[in-house]
Amino acid sequence: MHSPDFIRRGWVDAQTGLDTMIHRREITSGRHSFPIVVQICQLFVLLLLVATGAGCSGGSDQSPTKGASEPDGGKLPGLTIREVTLALNWYPEAEHGGYYAALVHGYFEEAGLKVTIRPGGPGVPVIQDVATKRVEFGISNADQILVGRAREADVVAVFAALHTSPRCIMVHEASGIKQFDELKDLTLAINQNSTFGNFLQRKISLEGCTIVPYPGNVSTFLLTPDFAQQAYVFSEPFTAKKEGGDPRSLMAAEIGFNPYTSTLIAEASTIIDDPELVAGFVQAVQKGWAKYLSDPETTNRFILAQTDQMSEEDVDILEFGAKELQALCLPDDSPGSVPLGNMTQARWQTMADQLVECEVIDAGSLDVAKAFTTQFLKRSSPVTGQSEASKPDGE
Repeated sequence: MHSPDFIRRGWVDAQTGLDTMIHRREITSGRHSFPIVVQICQLFVLLLLVATGAGCSGGSDQSPTKGASEPDGGKLPGLTIREVTLALNWYPEAEHGGYYAALVHGYFEEAGLKVTIRPGGPGVPVIQDVATKRVEFGISNADQILVGRAREADVVAVFAALHTSPRCIMVHEASGIKQFDELKDLTLAINQNSTFGNFLQRKISLEGCTIVPYPGNVSTFLLTPDFAQQAYVFSEPFTAKKEGGDPRSLMAAEIGFNPYTSTLIAEASTIIDDPELVAGFVQAVQKGWAKYLSDPETTNRFILAQTDQMSEEDVDILEFGAKELQALCLPDDSPGSVPLGNMTQARWQTMADQLVECEVIDAGSLDVAKAFTTQFLKRSSPVTGQSEASKPDGE
């Protein structure tokens, strides 16, 4: 017979689960499309089982939850899906579209996964959370992944969503500036401590420029003709134009700064010990990105509902972002012939060399071959639909 304390703990846990389901704003796959009434009924069944637990005989160590999942000797489908968390590096935006599409269109569920997508924001420690296994998966950029590895965070990239960095410098079209070496005699708002800020100041003279912190919006840009700022090409430039500005984007990739962006990471031991989990997740993500790039509307509506950073009227910025991502997501080394998410050792090595040049990491501190793997990418390309073998990591 279960002890009163066991029953009390089970009752409290079940009540907490019900309250959390009703009130929390986390986004999950698996049951997100089920009527909420069905989910509540499942938890009431659990509460009843806990309440009658005192009448159960034997010394079983089964928890109330496990007992409720196997009423007929089998397992309830809704309780057998594996639960994992994906931590975003920023608020939900178009750059996360493929990950949300995998959720919205059921690709995670098809892989037996119930995925919680945790929104990010300023200073969110995604790499630390993945490295310490607080979450199973996270989103970061290649430069930050390498910096993290240099600081002994054993995280590994398993899928690169954006092959061309969306990072840019936004200038006024009326300024006549068309390339980076023309950035002179103006106020430039950048994050000086970022890898890109460091790289830019070493690569370009910025003669006569006053460097100020990135403001986080386009207000100053709209009011100041001799003002430029860092941006993501599918975000701030769209907002500035919508507000009546005349933005022109100078892409960071044009001067050689081109880290893989919106990159999926996992902790190294997870890859070794649980390759089925990683394979299922990665291939669901591949399908999600292919879906988002071809048909983003449903996913965009879903993204809007998950963030207080945008309103329903802002769906146009997500539509614009999805269009811009068409060119940014396709592998630039062999467009249309390799799977979405592919990565090469040459690109990772270039990024590592730039970090050494910027004195962000020490020379020889990294083996870039250990920073990524393409082993989990589906062997047929979601871009072309043609079956083919993935290229080795080093090619």
